[in-house]
Amino acid sequence: MTKPDFIYTTYIKTTAEKLWQALTTPEFTRQYWGHDNVSQWTKGSEWKHVDPENEQVKIVGMVLESDPPNRLVLSWASPNDPSDDSQVSFEIVQVEDMVRLDVVHGKFKAGSPMRENVSAGWPRVLSSLKSFLESGQGINVWAGYEKDCGSVRKAS
Repeated sequence: MTKPDFIYTTYIKTTAEKLWQALTTPEFTRQYWGHDNVSQWTKGSEWKHVDPENEQVKIVGMVLESDPPNRLVLSWASPNDPSDDSQVSFEIVQVEDMVRLDVVHGKFKAGSPMRENVSAGWPRVLSSLKSFLESGQGINVWAGYEKDCGSVRKAS
């Protein structure tokens, strides 16, 4: 039996354009995720998830689709094993004075530890993104991470 994709939907009081900037601008991702998302954000370009303190690359991938400010699809892999890739999509829909953000992370390789890592990380990251866009301040994404997630490694 195949496990379903990880699916997360949230509503954020912001605009689609501001949400797109928050996903694709290193100065913003650093404030709610603790890492920089770096790319040209055009189809076929590489992207990296980089720790700004030591410039260590945490995640690598390619931009598979880019339709600002509506849809972004990325491949997603550890730089230690780029063949163990998966795919994440961000769907952004303006709903009056807020946006609906649907994040779907799937296409995991059988036995990949990435599935468990992202299923533990996305709720924290997206909660911080929502807080950041609505209040100007993200939450500490990694507070209590090891306790809450047990043996899941910090990878996102």
